Amino acid sequence: MAKRNVELLLNITVENLGLVGDVVKVKPGHARNYLLPHGLAEYPTAEKIEALKEARATAAAAMQKRQEGRAKLIARLTDVTIKLIRSVNDQGALYGAVTHRDIFDQLHADGFPVEIHAVRLANTVRRIGSYTCAIVFDRELRTEINIEVLPDRTLELFQQNVDAERAAENEEVEETETAASDAEAGDDSESKGSKGKKEKKGKKSADKSDEEAAPKAEKSEKAEKAGKSDKGKKSKKDKD
Repeated sequence: MAKRNVELLLNITVENLGLVGDVVKVKPGHARNYLLPHGLAEYPTAEKIEALKEARATAAAAMQKRQEGRAKLIARLTDVTIKLIRSVNDQGALYGAVTHRDIFDQLHADGFPVEIHAVRLANTVRRIGSYTCAIVFDRELRTEINIEVLPDRTLELFQQNVDAERAAENEEVEETETAASDAEAGDDSESKGSKGKKEKKGKKSADKSDEEAAPKAEKSEKAEKAGKSDKGKKSKKDKD
Protein backbone atom coordinates (compact mmCIF):
# COMPACT_ATOMS: atom_id res chain seq x y z
CA MET A 1 0.00 0.00 0.00
CA ALA A 2 1.40 3.41 -1.01
CA LYS A 3 2.25 5.78 1.80
CA ARG A 4 0.20 8.94 2.10
CA ASN A 5 1.69 12.33 1.24
CA VAL A 6 2.94 14.35 4.18
CA GLU A 7 2.27 18.02 4.93
CA LEU A 8 5.19 20.42 5.24
CA LEU A 9 5.54 24.15 5.78
CA LEU A 10 7.88 25.81 3.28
CA ASN A 11 10.55 27.99 4.87
CA ILE A 12 11.46 29.48 1.47
CA THR A 13 9.83 29.63 -1.92
CA VAL A 14 10.42 26.41 -3.88
CA GLU A 15 9.94 26.53 -7.66
CA ASN A 16 6.94 24.49 -8.86
CA LEU A 17 5.97 23.69 -5.27
CA GLY A 18 4.92 26.82 -3.39
CA LEU A 19 5.78 30.11 -1.70
CA VAL A 20 7.42 30.61 1.64
CA GLY A 21 4.79 30.09 4.34
CA ASP A 22 2.71 27.69 2.19
CA VAL A 23 1.66 24.35 3.62
CA VAL A 24 2.13 21.77 0.89
CA LYS A 25 1.66 18.03 0.47
CA VAL A 26 4.64 16.05 -0.82
CA LYS A 27 5.70 12.44 -1.11
CA PRO A 28 7.43 11.05 1.99
CA GLY A 29 10.63 10.31 0.07
CA HIS A 30 10.85 13.87 -1.30
CA ALA A 31 10.35 15.26 2.21
CA ARG A 32 12.80 12.91 3.85
CA ASN A 33 15.56 13.07 1.24
CA TYR A 34 15.42 16.66 0.05
CA LEU A 35 13.15 19.22 1.71
CA LEU A 36 13.77 18.44 5.39
CA PRO A 37 17.56 17.80 5.22
CA HIS A 38 18.17 21.06 3.32
CA GLY A 39 15.99 23.14 5.67
CA LEU A 40 13.60 24.08 2.86
CA ALA A 41 10.59 22.92 4.86
CA GLU A 42 9.52 21.68 8.27
CA TYR A 43 6.48 20.11 9.85
CA PRO A 44 3.83 22.83 10.28
CA THR A 45 2.48 24.26 13.53
CA ALA A 46 0.11 27.19 14.10
CA GLU A 47 2.93 29.29 15.57
CA LYS A 48 5.31 28.65 12.65
CA ILE A 49 2.61 29.39 10.08
CA GLU A 50 1.84 32.70 11.82
CA ALA A 51 5.54 33.58 11.96
CA LEU A 52 5.87 33.20 8.18
CA LYS A 53 2.65 35.05 7.35
CA GLU A 54 4.35 38.37 6.59
CA ALA A 55 7.09 36.69 4.54
CA ARG A 56 4.43 34.91 2.52
CA ALA A 57 2.65 38.18 1.68
CA THR A 58 5.92 39.71 0.51
CA ALA A 59 6.73 36.62 -1.59
CA ALA A 60 3.24 36.64 -3.12
CA ALA A 61 3.62 40.29 -4.20
CA ALA A 62 7.03 39.55 -5.68
CA MET A 63 5.68 36.51 -7.52
CA GLN A 64 2.82 38.57 -8.98
CA LYS A 65 5.28 41.14 -10.29
CA ARG A 66 7.48 38.38 -11.64
CA GLN A 67 4.59 36.75 -13.47
CA GLU A 68 3.64 40.06 -15.06
CA GLY A 69 7.21 40.47 -16.29
CA ARG A 70 7.19 36.92 -17.66
CA ALA A 71 3.94 37.54 -19.51
CA LYS A 72 5.42 40.60 -21.20
CA LEU A 73 8.56 38.65 -22.08
CA ILE A 74 6.50 35.83 -23.60
CA ALA A 75 4.64 38.37 -25.73
CA ARG A 76 7.96 39.78 -26.99
CA LEU A 77 9.33 36.32 -27.74
CA THR A 78 6.42 35.22 -29.92
CA ASP A 79 7.69 34.60 -33.50
CA VAL A 80 11.21 35.73 -32.57
CA THR A 81 14.12 34.25 -34.57
CA ILE A 82 17.62 34.04 -33.15
CA LYS A 83 20.70 33.30 -35.25
CA LEU A 84 23.62 31.16 -34.18
CA ILE A 85 26.84 31.09 -36.23
CA ARG A 86 28.77 27.83 -35.91
CA SER A 87 31.81 26.11 -37.44
CA VAL A 88 30.80 23.25 -39.73
CA ASN A 89 32.26 20.76 -42.18
CA ASP A 90 31.51 20.74 -45.92
CA GLN A 91 28.36 18.64 -45.37
CA GLY A 92 26.83 21.12 -42.90
CA ALA A 93 27.53 19.12 -39.71
CA LEU A 94 28.53 21.19 -36.69
CA TYR A 95 31.84 20.86 -34.88
CA GLY A 96 30.12 20.42 -31.55
CA ALA A 97 26.41 21.01 -30.97
CA VAL A 98 23.88 23.71 -30.09
CA THR A 99 22.44 23.20 -26.60
CA HIS A 100 19.85 24.99 -24.48
CA ARG A 101 22.71 26.93 -22.86
CA ASP A 102 23.71 28.38 -26.25
CA ILE A 103 20.13 29.46 -26.86
CA PHE A 104 19.91 30.97 -23.37
CA ASP A 105 23.09 32.98 -23.93
CA GLN A 106 21.94 34.24 -27.35
CA LEU A 107 18.53 35.26 -26.00
CA HIS A 108 20.22 37.34 -23.30
CA ALA A 109 22.55 38.86 -25.90
CA ASP A 110 19.49 39.80 -27.98
CA GLY A 111 17.79 41.45 -24.99
CA PHE A 112 15.48 38.65 -23.79
CA PRO A 113 16.28 37.91 -20.10
CA VAL A 114 14.77 34.43 -19.85
CA GLU A 115 15.61 31.98 -17.08
CA ILE A 116 17.74 29.05 -18.16
CA HIS A 117 15.26 26.44 -16.92
CA ALA A 118 12.63 27.99 -19.21
CA VAL A 119 14.58 27.04 -22.36
CA ARG A 120 13.22 23.65 -23.45
CA LEU A 121 15.15 22.36 -26.46
CA ALA A 122 13.70 19.00 -27.52
CA ASN A 123 16.83 17.66 -29.24
CA THR A 124 20.45 18.71 -29.44
CA VAL A 125 21.14 20.50 -32.75
CA ARG A 126 24.05 19.04 -34.74
CA ARG A 127 23.52 20.44 -38.25
CA ILE A 128 22.91 23.84 -39.81
CA GLY A 129 19.27 24.58 -40.55
CA SER A 130 16.05 25.92 -39.06
CA TYR A 131 14.71 24.72 -35.71
CA THR A 132 12.22 25.66 -32.99
CA CYS A 133 12.63 25.82 -29.23
CA ALA A 134 9.97 26.10 -26.52
CA ILE A 135 10.22 28.78 -23.84
CA VAL A 136 8.15 27.63 -20.86
CA PHE A 137 7.66 29.42 -17.54
CA ASP A 138 4.53 27.51 -16.53
CA ARG A 139 1.46 25.91 -18.12
CA GLU A 140 -0.01 29.24 -19.21
CA LEU A 141 3.16 31.19 -19.94
CA ARG A 142 4.85 29.49 -22.86
CA THR A 143 5.76 30.14 -26.50
CA GLU A 144 8.09 28.95 -29.27
CA ILE A 145 11.01 30.74 -30.87
CA ASN A 146 12.74 30.05 -34.18
CA ILE A 147 16.44 29.22 -34.39
CA GLU A 148 18.59 29.64 -37.49
CA VAL A 149 21.88 27.76 -37.21
CA LEU A 150 24.19 29.21 -39.86
CA PRO A 151 27.69 28.24 -41.05
CA ASP A 152 30.64 30.50 -40.39
CA ARG A 153 31.72 30.23 -44.03
CA THR A 154 30.35 29.63 -47.52
CA LEU A 155 29.67 25.95 -48.10
CA GLU A 156 29.95 25.45 -51.85
CA LEU A 157 29.58 21.67 -51.73
CA PHE A 158 26.64 21.88 -49.35
CA GLN A 159 24.96 24.51 -51.52
CA GLN A 160 25.56 22.39 -54.61
CA ASN A 161 23.81 19.47 -52.91
CA VAL A 162 20.91 21.71 -51.93
CA ASP A 163 20.64 23.05 -55.50
CA ALA A 164 20.84 19.50 -56.91
CA GLU A 165 18.05 18.33 -54.61
CA ARG A 166 15.87 21.28 -55.61
CA ALA A 167 16.58 20.65 -59.32
CA ALA A 168 15.68 16.96 -58.88
CA GLU A 169 12.42 17.90 -57.18
CA ASN A 170 11.55 20.36 -59.97
CA GLU A 171 12.41 17.75 -62.62
CA GLU A 172 10.20 15.21 -60.90
CA VAL A 173 7.32 17.67 -60.84
CA GLU A 174 7.81 18.43 -64.55
CA GLU A 175 7.90 14.72 -65.41
CA THR A 176 4.70 14.15 -63.50
CA GLU A 177 2.98 17.02 -65.29
CA THR A 178 4.27 15.78 -68.69
CA ALA A 179 3.07 12.24 -68.00
CA ALA A 180 -0.36 13.55 -67.05
CA SER A 181 -0.48 15.64 -70.23
CA ASP A 182 0.60 12.67 -72.39
CA ALA A 183 -1.99 10.45 -70.77
CA GLU A 184 -4.68 13.01 -71.50
CA ALA A 185 -3.52 13.33 -75.12
CA GLY A 186 -3.44 9.52 -75.42
CA ASP A 187 -7.03 9.28 -74.26
CA ASP A 188 -8.10 11.79 -76.93
CA SER A 189 -6.12 9.95 -79.64
CA GLU A 190 -7.58 6.61 -78.60
CA SER A 191 -11.06 8.06 -78.70
CA LYS A 192 -10.50 9.45 -82.20
CA GLY A 193 -8.92 6.16 -83.37
CA SER A 194 -11.84 4.18 -82.05
CA LYS A 195 -14.24 6.49 -83.87
CA GLY A 196 -12.24 6.11 -87.11
CA LYS A 197 -12.24 2.32 -86.76
CA LYS A 198 -16.00 2.33 -86.30
CA GLU A 199 -16.48 4.50 -89.39
CA LYS A 200 -14.11 2.30 -91.42
CA LYS A 201 -15.88 -0.84 -90.23
CA GLY A 202 -19.21 0.69 -91.16
CA LYS A 203 -17.90 1.53 -94.62
CA LYS A 204 -16.59 -2.03 -95.10
CA SER A 205 -19.97 -3.45 -94.08
CA ALA A 206 -21.72 -1.20 -96.61
CA ASP A 207 -19.28 -2.21 -99.36
CA LYS A 208 -19.76 -5.87 -98.49
CA SER A 209 -23.52 -5.49 -98.62
CA ASP A 210 -23.22 -3.86 -102.06
CA GLU A 211 -20.96 -6.69 -103.24
CA GLU A 212 -23.37 -9.32 -101.99
CA ALA A 213 -26.34 -7.50 -103.47
CA ALA A 214 -24.77 -7.27 -106.98
CA PRO A 215 -24.65 -11.06 -107.71
CA LYS A 216 -28.16 -11.45 -106.38
CA ALA A 217 -29.43 -8.73 -108.69
CA GLU A 218 -27.58 -10.25 -111.64
CA LYS A 219 -28.98 -13.69 -110.88
CA SER A 220 -32.49 -12.30 -110.60
CA GLU A 221 -32.10 -10.55 -113.93
CA LYS A 222 -30.96 -13.79 -115.66
CA ALA A 223 -33.88 -15.70 -114.15
CA GLU A 224 -36.28 -13.07 -115.41
CA LYS A 225 -34.85 -13.27 -118.95
CA ALA A 226 -35.02 -17.08 -118.86
CA GLY A 227 -38.63 -16.93 -117.79
CA LYS A 228 -39.49 -14.61 -120.64
CA SER A 229 -37.72 -16.91 -123.12
CA ASP A 230 -39.59 -20.00 -121.92
CA LYS A 231 -42.86 -18.12 -122.08
CA GLY A 232 -42.17 -17.08 -125.71
CA LYS A 233 -41.35 -20.65 -126.73
CA LYS A 234 -44.56 -21.96 -125.15
CA SER A 235 -46.61 -19.33 -126.83
CA LYS A 236 -45.17 -20.27 -130.25
CA LYS A 237 -45.88 -23.97 -129.66
CA ASP A 238 -49.50 -23.23 -128.82
CA LYS A 239 -49.87 -21.40 -132.12
CA ASP A 240 -48.50 -24.32 -134.04
